[in-house]
Amino acid sequence: MNRETLLQLLDLARWAPSGDNTQPWRFSIVGDQHLRVHGHDTRDHVLYDYEGRASHMAHGALLETLRVAASGFGLATHWTVEADEEARSPTYDVHFSTNPGVPPDPLFPHIQQRVVQRRPMRTTPLTAAQRAAIEAAAGDEVAVQYFASFAERLKVASLLWHNAEIRLTCPEAFAVHRDVIEWRARFSQDRIPEQAVGVDPMTARLMEWVMQSWERVQFFNRYLLGTVIPRVELDFLPAVLCGAHLLLRPRQAPAGLHDWVRLGMCLQRVWLTVAREGLHLQPELTPVIFRWYARADRRFSADPALFASAHRLAQVFEDLAGCGPDEPFFFFCRVGVSSVPSSRSLRLERERLMR
Repeated sequence: MNRETLLQLLDLARWAPSGDNTQPWRFSIVGDQHLRVHGHDTRDHVLYDYEGRASHMAHGALLETLRVAASGFGLATHWTVEADEEARSPTYDVHFSTNPGVPPDPLFPHIQQRVVQRRPMRTTPLTAAQRAAIEAAAGDEVAVQYFASFAERLKVASLLWHNAEIRLTCPEAFAVHRDVIEWRARFSQDRIPEQAVGVDPMTARLMEWVMQSWERVQFFNRYLLGTVIPRVELDFLPAVLCGAHLLLRPRQAPAGLHDWVRLGMCLQRVWLTVAREGLHLQPELTPVIFRWYARADRRFSADPALFASAHRLAQVFEDLAGCGPDEPFFFFCRVGVSSVPSSRSLRLERERLMR
Protein backbone atom coordinates (compact mmCIF):
# COMPACT_ATOMS: atom_id res chain seq x y z
CA MET A 1 0.00 0.00 0.00
CA ASN A 2 1.24 3.49 -0.84
CA ARG A 3 0.19 7.10 -0.39
CA GLU A 4 -1.67 7.16 -3.71
CA THR A 5 -3.90 4.27 -2.57
CA LEU A 6 -4.59 6.11 0.67
CA LEU A 7 -5.63 9.21 -1.27
CA GLN A 8 -7.98 7.10 -3.39
CA LEU A 9 -9.54 5.72 -0.21
CA LEU A 10 -10.04 9.26 1.05
CA ASP A 11 -11.75 10.23 -2.19
CA LEU A 12 -14.27 7.45 -1.58
CA ALA A 13 -14.62 7.88 2.19
CA ARG A 14 -15.63 11.54 1.95
CA TRP A 15 -18.91 10.43 0.33
CA ALA A 16 -20.14 9.17 3.71
CA PRO A 17 -23.43 10.84 4.77
CA SER A 18 -23.63 13.53 7.44
CA GLY A 19 -26.44 15.70 8.75
CA ASP A 20 -27.22 18.47 6.24
CA ASN A 21 -23.89 17.68 4.53
CA THR A 22 -21.88 19.17 7.41
CA GLN A 23 -18.96 16.73 6.88
CA PRO A 24 -17.78 16.84 10.53
CA TRP A 25 -14.32 15.46 9.85
CA ARG A 26 -10.88 16.38 8.60
CA PHE A 27 -8.05 14.04 7.64
CA SER A 28 -4.32 13.81 8.10
CA ILE A 29 -1.99 11.14 6.74
CA VAL A 30 0.29 9.72 9.43
CA GLY A 31 1.86 7.03 7.27
CA ASP A 32 1.25 4.97 4.15
CA GLN A 33 -1.02 2.63 6.18
CA HIS A 34 -2.21 5.04 8.84
CA LEU A 35 -4.93 7.66 8.46
CA ARG A 36 -6.08 10.00 11.23
CA VAL A 37 -9.63 11.32 11.22
CA HIS A 38 -10.15 14.51 13.22
CA GLY A 39 -13.82 14.44 14.13
CA HIS A 40 -15.89 17.28 15.50
CA ASP A 41 -19.54 17.87 16.23
CA THR A 42 -21.94 20.75 15.65
CA ARG A 43 -23.95 20.67 18.89
CA ASP A 44 -23.09 24.26 19.84
CA HIS A 45 -24.84 25.77 16.82
CA VAL A 46 -27.03 23.02 15.30
CA LEU A 47 -30.21 22.22 17.22
CA TYR A 48 -30.43 18.78 15.64
CA ASP A 49 -27.00 17.58 16.81
CA TYR A 50 -28.25 16.58 20.27
CA GLU A 51 -25.20 15.85 22.46
CA GLY A 52 -23.22 15.39 19.24
CA ARG A 53 -25.04 12.14 18.47
CA ALA A 54 -25.76 12.97 14.82
CA SER A 55 -22.10 13.85 14.26
CA HIS A 56 -20.89 10.73 16.08
CA MET A 57 -23.11 8.57 13.90
CA ALA A 58 -21.72 10.38 10.86
CA HIS A 59 -18.22 9.49 12.08
CA GLY A 60 -19.34 5.87 12.22
CA ALA A 61 -20.72 6.10 8.69
CA LEU A 62 -17.34 7.46 7.58
CA LEU A 63 -15.45 4.60 9.25
CA GLU A 64 -17.76 2.04 7.66
CA THR A 65 -17.30 3.70 4.27
CA LEU A 66 -13.54 3.48 4.75
CA ARG A 67 -13.87 -0.22 5.55
CA VAL A 68 -15.97 -0.91 2.46
CA ALA A 69 -13.67 1.22 0.28
CA ALA A 70 -10.55 -0.52 1.60
CA SER A 71 -12.02 -3.92 0.70
CA GLY A 72 -11.97 -2.83 -2.93
CA PHE A 73 -8.18 -2.49 -2.70
CA GLY A 74 -7.61 -5.79 -0.91
CA LEU A 75 -7.21 -4.08 2.46
CA ALA A 76 -8.67 -4.49 5.93
CA THR A 77 -9.14 -1.67 8.46
CA HIS A 78 -8.75 -1.38 12.21
CA TRP A 79 -9.61 1.79 14.11
CA THR A 80 -9.22 3.21 17.58
CA VAL A 81 -10.56 6.46 19.03
CA GLU A 82 -9.44 8.96 21.64
CA ALA A 83 -11.88 11.45 23.10
CA ASP A 84 -12.64 13.34 26.28
CA GLU A 85 -15.82 12.75 28.28
CA GLU A 86 -18.02 14.96 26.06
CA ALA A 87 -16.42 13.66 22.83
CA ARG A 88 -16.71 16.99 21.06
CA SER A 89 -13.53 16.41 19.03
CA PRO A 90 -12.79 12.68 18.89
CA THR A 91 -9.70 11.52 17.00
CA TYR A 92 -9.91 8.25 15.09
CA ASP A 93 -6.76 6.40 14.04
CA VAL A 94 -7.42 4.06 11.13
CA HIS A 95 -4.79 1.46 10.23
CA PHE A 96 -4.82 -0.54 7.00
CA SER A 97 -3.42 -4.00 6.40
CA THR A 98 -3.33 -6.30 3.40
CA ASN A 99 -6.19 -8.75 3.20
CA PRO A 100 -5.27 -11.13 0.35
CA GLY A 101 -7.85 -13.45 -1.11
CA VAL A 102 -10.84 -11.60 0.34
CA PRO A 103 -13.15 -10.22 -2.37
CA PRO A 104 -14.38 -6.61 -2.32
CA ASP A 105 -17.43 -5.95 -0.20
CA PRO A 106 -20.55 -6.11 -2.41
CA LEU A 107 -21.42 -2.62 -1.18
CA PHE A 108 -18.25 -1.12 -2.71
CA PRO A 109 -19.84 -0.04 -6.04
CA HIS A 110 -22.56 1.88 -4.20
CA ILE A 111 -20.43 4.27 -2.12
CA GLN A 112 -20.90 7.17 -4.53
CA GLN A 113 -24.26 5.94 -5.84
CA ARG A 114 -25.92 6.28 -2.40
CA VAL A 115 -27.98 9.48 -2.34
CA VAL A 116 -30.91 11.15 -0.54
CA GLN A 117 -34.25 11.13 -2.35
CA ARG A 118 -36.50 13.82 -0.85
CA ARG A 119 -39.18 13.71 -3.52
CA PRO A 120 -42.15 11.29 -3.60
CA MET A 121 -41.38 7.70 -4.51
CA ARG A 122 -43.50 4.87 -5.83
CA THR A 123 -45.55 2.90 -3.32
CA THR A 124 -44.24 -0.43 -4.63
CA PRO A 125 -43.90 -2.71 -1.57
CA LEU A 126 -40.49 -3.94 -0.56
CA THR A 127 -39.90 -7.55 -1.53
CA ALA A 128 -39.08 -10.26 0.98
CA ALA A 129 -35.55 -10.37 -0.44
CA GLN A 130 -35.11 -6.62 0.00
CA ARG A 131 -36.30 -6.79 3.60
CA ALA A 132 -33.98 -9.70 4.31
CA ALA A 133 -31.02 -7.83 2.85
CA ILE A 134 -31.76 -4.73 4.94
CA GLU A 135 -32.12 -6.79 8.11
CA ALA A 136 -28.86 -8.64 7.40
CA ALA A 137 -27.10 -5.31 6.90
CA ALA A 138 -28.43 -4.03 10.24
CA GLY A 139 -26.98 -7.06 12.03
CA ASP A 140 -28.02 -8.93 15.12
CA GLU A 141 -27.70 -5.95 17.48
CA VAL A 142 -30.25 -3.76 15.67
CA ALA A 143 -33.89 -4.55 14.94
CA VAL A 144 -35.59 -3.14 11.84
CA GLN A 145 -39.25 -2.15 12.18
CA TYR A 146 -41.33 -1.47 9.06
CA PHE A 147 -44.33 0.79 8.53
CA ALA A 148 -45.44 -0.21 5.07
CA SER A 149 -49.24 -0.40 4.76
CA PHE A 150 -51.19 2.64 3.62
CA ALA A 151 -52.64 3.04 7.11
CA GLU A 152 -49.18 2.93 8.67
CA ARG A 153 -47.72 5.37 6.14
CA LEU A 154 -50.63 7.71 6.84
CA LYS A 155 -49.88 7.57 10.58
CA VAL A 156 -46.24 8.37 9.88
CA ALA A 157 -47.34 11.23 7.62
CA SER A 158 -49.41 12.64 10.47
CA LEU A 159 -46.45 12.35 12.85
CA LEU A 160 -44.17 14.14 10.39
CA TRP A 161 -46.82 16.80 9.68
CA HIS A 162 -47.02 17.78 13.34
CA ASN A 163 -43.29 17.39 13.86
CA ALA A 164 -42.63 19.77 10.97
CA GLU A 165 -44.67 22.45 12.71
CA ILE A 166 -42.19 22.33 15.60
CA ARG A 167 -39.26 22.40 13.19
CA LEU A 168 -40.55 25.32 11.14
CA THR A 169 -41.72 27.51 14.02
CA CYS A 170 -38.73 27.02 16.31
CA PRO A 171 -36.57 30.18 16.39
CA GLU A 172 -33.55 28.18 17.55
CA ALA A 173 -33.69 26.15 14.33
CA PHE A 174 -34.02 29.13 12.01
CA ALA A 175 -30.29 29.71 11.48
CA VAL A 176 -29.81 26.04 10.61
CA HIS A 177 -32.58 26.12 8.00
CA ARG A 178 -31.39 29.45 6.60
CA ASP A 179 -27.80 28.35 6.14
CA VAL A 180 -28.20 24.75 5.02
CA ILE A 181 -29.68 25.38 1.56
CA GLU A 182 -27.66 26.59 -1.41
CA TRP A 183 -30.32 28.44 -3.35
CA ARG A 184 -30.67 28.21 -7.15
CA ALA A 185 -28.22 25.32 -7.25
CA ARG A 186 -28.37 21.78 -8.58
CA PHE A 187 -25.28 20.61 -6.69
CA SER A 188 -23.54 21.81 -3.54
CA GLN A 189 -20.22 20.84 -1.99
CA ASP A 190 -21.09 21.77 1.59
CA ARG A 191 -24.87 22.26 1.79
CA ILE A 192 -28.11 20.94 0.30
CA PRO A 193 -28.74 22.33 -3.20
CA GLU A 194 -32.14 23.87 -3.74
CA GLN A 195 -33.16 21.38 -6.43
CA ALA A 196 -32.58 18.49 -4.02
CA VAL A 197 -34.77 19.95 -1.26
CA GLY A 198 -37.98 18.53 -2.72
CA VAL A 199 -40.15 21.61 -3.32
CA ASP A 200 -41.37 23.06 -6.60
CA PRO A 201 -39.61 26.17 -8.02
CA MET A 202 -42.35 28.61 -6.95
CA THR A 203 -42.24 27.36 -3.36
CA ALA A 204 -38.44 27.55 -3.46
CA ARG A 205 -38.52 31.23 -4.47
CA LEU A 206 -40.96 31.99 -1.67
CA MET A 207 -38.85 30.08 0.85
CA GLU A 208 -35.70 31.86 -0.27
CA TRP A 209 -37.29 35.27 0.31
CA VAL A 210 -39.02 34.38 3.58
CA MET A 211 -35.92 32.83 5.12
CA GLN A 212 -33.92 36.01 4.83
CA SER A 213 -35.08 36.94 8.35
CA TRP A 214 -36.87 35.40 11.31
CA GLU A 215 -39.35 38.30 11.26
CA ARG A 216 -40.49 37.29 7.78
CA VAL A 217 -40.83 33.68 8.88
CA GLN A 218 -42.96 34.70 11.86
CA PHE A 219 -45.20 36.91 9.73
CA PHE A 220 -45.82 34.19 7.13
CA ASN A 221 -46.39 31.53 9.76
CA ARG A 222 -48.82 33.66 11.73
CA TYR A 223 -50.87 35.35 9.01
CA LEU A 224 -50.35 33.45 5.76
CA LEU A 225 -50.26 29.79 6.85
CA GLY A 226 -46.56 29.81 5.97
CA THR A 227 -45.83 26.28 7.18
CA VAL A 228 -48.60 24.58 5.22
CA ILE A 229 -47.04 24.29 1.75
CA PRO A 230 -43.59 23.16 2.98
CA ARG A 231 -45.19 20.61 5.30
CA VAL A 232 -47.31 19.22 2.45
CA GLU A 233 -44.41 19.04 -0.03
CA LEU A 234 -41.59 18.06 2.33
CA ASP A 235 -43.33 15.91 4.94
CA PHE A 236 -46.87 14.70 4.33
CA LEU A 237 -46.84 13.67 0.66
CA PRO A 238 -43.39 12.02 0.71
CA ALA A 239 -44.40 10.09 3.85
CA VAL A 240 -47.42 8.61 2.08
CA LEU A 241 -45.69 8.13 -1.27
CA CYS A 242 -42.97 5.60 -0.53
CA GLY A 243 -42.55 1.85 -0.18
CA ALA A 244 -42.10 1.83 3.59
CA HIS A 245 -40.72 3.65 6.59
CA LEU A 246 -37.93 1.96 8.55
CA LEU A 247 -37.15 2.44 12.23
CA LEU A 248 -33.78 1.14 13.44
CA ARG A 249 -33.89 0.07 17.08
CA PRO A 250 -30.75 -1.04 18.96
CA ARG A 251 -31.36 -4.02 21.20
CA GLN A 252 -29.29 -2.35 23.93
CA ALA A 253 -29.38 1.35 24.74
CA PRO A 254 -26.27 3.20 23.48
CA ALA A 255 -24.17 4.41 26.40
CA GLY A 256 -21.35 6.45 24.91
CA LEU A 257 -19.28 7.48 21.91
CA HIS A 258 -18.33 3.95 20.82
CA ASP A 259 -21.96 2.89 20.75
CA TRP A 260 -23.09 5.87 18.68
CA VAL A 261 -20.19 5.37 16.26
CA ARG A 262 -21.11 1.72 15.80
CA LEU A 263 -24.75 2.65 15.21
CA GLY A 264 -23.51 5.03 12.51
CA MET A 265 -21.62 2.15 10.93
CA CYS A 266 -24.83 0.12 10.95
CA LEU A 267 -26.75 3.02 9.44
CA GLN A 268 -24.29 3.26 6.54
CA ARG A 269 -24.42 -0.49 5.87
CA VAL A 270 -28.21 -0.29 5.72
CA TRP A 271 -28.15 2.76 3.43
CA LEU A 272 -25.61 1.20 1.05
CA THR A 273 -27.67 -1.99 1.03
CA VAL A 274 -30.79 0.00 0.15
CA ALA A 275 -28.88 1.41 -2.83
CA ARG A 276 -27.67 -2.06 -3.79
CA GLU A 277 -31.28 -3.29 -3.75
CA GLY A 278 -32.30 -0.65 -6.30
CA LEU A 279 -34.08 1.54 -3.74
CA HIS A 280 -33.68 5.10 -2.51
CA LEU A 281 -33.81 6.47 1.03
CA GLN A 282 -34.57 9.70 2.86
CA PRO A 283 -33.70 10.16 6.55
CA GLU A 284 -36.55 11.31 8.82
CA LEU A 285 -34.51 12.12 11.88
CA THR A 286 -36.14 15.16 13.49
CA PRO A 287 -38.90 13.14 15.25
CA VAL A 288 -36.14 10.95 16.73
CA ILE A 289 -34.15 14.01 17.80
CA PHE A 290 -37.08 15.83 19.39
CA ARG A 291 -37.88 12.60 21.25
CA TRP A 292 -34.30 12.60 22.63
CA TYR A 293 -34.88 16.11 23.94
CA ALA A 294 -38.30 15.27 25.36
CA ARG A 295 -37.27 12.07 27.14
CA ALA A 296 -34.18 13.74 28.61
CA ASP A 297 -36.33 16.72 29.69
CA ARG A 298 -33.95 19.01 27.81
CA ARG A 299 -35.41 22.33 26.68
CA PHE A 300 -34.48 23.11 23.09
CA SER A 301 -36.45 26.34 22.69
CA ALA A 302 -37.39 29.42 24.67
CA ASP A 303 -40.95 28.77 23.52
CA PRO A 304 -42.45 26.35 26.10
CA ALA A 305 -45.26 25.37 23.72
CA LEU A 306 -42.75 23.75 21.36
CA PHE A 307 -41.32 21.62 24.15
CA ALA A 308 -44.82 20.57 25.16
CA SER A 309 -45.52 19.59 21.55
CA ALA A 310 -42.31 17.55 21.45
CA HIS A 311 -43.48 15.64 24.54
CA ARG A 312 -46.82 14.87 22.93
CA LEU A 313 -45.22 13.73 19.69
CA ALA A 314 -42.74 11.55 21.55
CA GLN A 315 -45.74 9.67 22.95
CA VAL A 316 -47.34 9.49 19.49
CA PHE A 317 -44.10 8.11 18.06
CA GLU A 318 -43.84 5.52 20.83
CA ASP A 319 -47.45 4.45 20.33
CA LEU A 320 -46.74 4.05 16.63
CA ALA A 321 -43.63 1.98 17.33
CA GLY A 322 -45.29 0.02 20.15
CA CYS A 323 -42.56 0.86 22.62
CA GLY A 324 -42.08 2.57 25.96
CA PRO A 325 -40.31 5.87 26.69
CA ASP A 326 -37.09 4.10 27.74
CA GLU A 327 -36.75 1.95 24.62
CA PRO A 328 -34.17 3.44 22.24
CA PHE A 329 -34.23 4.03 18.53
CA PHE A 330 -31.69 5.97 16.54
CA PHE A 331 -32.64 6.18 12.86
CA PHE A 332 -35.91 6.67 11.03
CA CYS A 333 -36.22 6.87 7.25
CA ARG A 334 -38.41 6.15 4.27
CA VAL A 335 -37.40 3.95 1.35
CA GLY A 336 -38.84 3.14 -2.03
CA VAL A 337 -38.41 2.84 -5.74
CA SER A 338 -37.82 6.05 -7.66
CA SER A 339 -35.80 7.52 -10.48
CA VAL A 340 -32.31 8.68 -9.62
CA PRO A 341 -32.40 12.25 -8.24
CA SER A 342 -31.09 14.80 -10.73
CA SER A 343 -29.75 17.00 -7.94
CA ARG A 344 -27.65 16.07 -4.91
CA SER A 345 -25.15 17.21 -2.33
CA LEU A 346 -21.55 16.72 -3.33
CA ARG A 347 -18.56 16.87 -0.98
CA LEU A 348 -15.73 19.25 -0.28
CA GLU A 349 -12.68 18.55 -2.40
CA ARG A 350 -10.16 16.27 -0.78
CA GLU A 351 -7.60 19.05 -0.38
CA ARG A 352 -10.04 21.12 1.68
CA LEU A 353 -10.59 18.19 4.03
CA MET A 354 -6.90 17.67 4.76
CA ARG A 355 -5.03 18.95 7.79
